[in-house]
Amino acid sequence: MNEYSNRNKALILLQDGTVFFGKSLGVKGEAYGELCFNTGMTGYQEIFTDPSYFGQLMVTTNAHIGNYGVNDDEVESNSPKIAGLICKNFNNLYSRLRADDSLQNFFFKHNVVAISDVDTRALVSYIRDNGAMNAVISTDVDSIDQLKKNLKNTPSMEGLDLASKVSAKEPFFHGDPNSKIKIAVLDLGIKKNILKNLSKREAYIKVFPCSSTFKEMSDWKPDGYFISNGPGDPEPLKNAIEIAKNILKNKAPLFGICLGHQVIALANGISTYKMHNGHRGINHPILNLVTGKGEITSQNHGFAINREEAELNDDIEITHVHLNDNTIAGIKVINNNCFSVQYHPEASPGPHDSNYLFDQFLELIKSNK
Repeated sequence: MNEYSNRNKALILLQDGTVFFGKSLGVKGEAYGELCFNTGMTGYQEIFTDPSYFGQLMVTTNAHIGNYGVNDDEVESNSPKIAGLICKNFNNLYSRLRADDSLQNFFFKHNVVAISDVDTRALVSYIRDNGAMNAVISTDVDSIDQLKKNLKNTPSMEGLDLASKVSAKEPFFHGDPNSKIKIAVLDLGIKKNILKNLSKREAYIKVFPCSSTFKEMSDWKPDGYFISNGPGDPEPLKNAIEIAKNILKNKAPLFGICLGHQVIALANGISTYKMHNGHRGINHPILNLVTGKGEITSQNHGFAINREEAELNDDIEITHVHLNDNTIAGIKVINNNCFSVQYHPEASPGPHDSNYLFDQFLELIKSNK
């Protein structure tokens, strides 16, 4: 038994005053953020390190977390990006040969506050009914009044620019410099597996910070552009929207995923809105309206684009829809070389039904060279 085996009481306090109790996983303190839940049965390490989750308290609906440990190769960024974790059953021991360490030690290393033994079924049901809201998890169960005061000062996700918090500070390269195709990536919180999917298709990538200008990106003379996923509200990202407008004006090949999809919509005059709960999981059904085929997809977003405005926009073709709620899951800009999707074709974790979108992007680039 080590110093981390002492499972002290902990709690989660929602902004409406609702309290759920649990047990601390070791790191003492408190963590604030917007509550969200992910329904994936696997891939917890990739989820925790996904920059799109920056500033959010993650509730995992899968009952067992930590059972296969962590592996240094299975990260989407260089550190956990979730504000904190809430789960039901946490396993201190792991049983996988490829694991490098336990998930608990991973949290200690990165100082992540996490709590277990929470009735996550009741918690998820509550926020499904009442919508996503801010909350705090804390190992100090005797200071609820003070936590309530602090929670009032936690900003809403709506109107929040978080992409600048997770974007690269300096440009960097990925892939083979001898590749014949060059892609300029605007980093709003990109996942490593997106870069891997582009580079394995023989593309050389230069990743630009979200504060970059279109001139800086275009001076590299790329064959195509990509706008990445990321956290927060897309509407404050004025620079990214302006870059998208310039790329569209030049009719250069452009592909956007998730937050990048929303930025492209905003660049075309289509507004976005905060969803009641968002889509987060690895089994979301999508209908491809172009092929008529269904796809099971990995998703992680709390905002969506306005369907009515997209339908009225003569420059936009809706290419994909979410079959659960009929929200827009993909668009194409007519008479241009641009398309985007609201989900993750790199699917880490998740099914690979939508992997073809990377091939589609590379073919679009080749046809415009």
